[in-house]
Amino acid sequence: MAPVRRLVVDVLKPHDPPLLEFTERVSETDSVDGATTSLIELDQEVQNVKVTVEGDALDMSAIESTIESLGGTVHSVDQVACGEYVVDDQPTLQDG
Repeated sequence: MAPVRRLVVDVLKPHDPPLLEFTERVSETDSVDGATTSLIELDQEVQNVKVTVEGDALDMSAIESTIESLGGTVHSVDQVACGEYVVDDQPTLQDG
């Protein structure tokens, strides 16, 4: 099976821990080489964030466990990149 190199997940998390600490903790998960978190929506009690993680062979179970230990919930997996390297999306005529 081809290794998973990038995952983009939609996460609902509480305000605490703050986004910086949350992202640091996700990036420390085994199999994760780097993480980026973007705030999508904010309300009084929760934050909806997009989490992008990359690594040589990502372990989705470990990543989800870390997110849950921080009070978050994975709502969806929005992008997956597998194989020898990450292939970035390219615009097509249908996109314009």
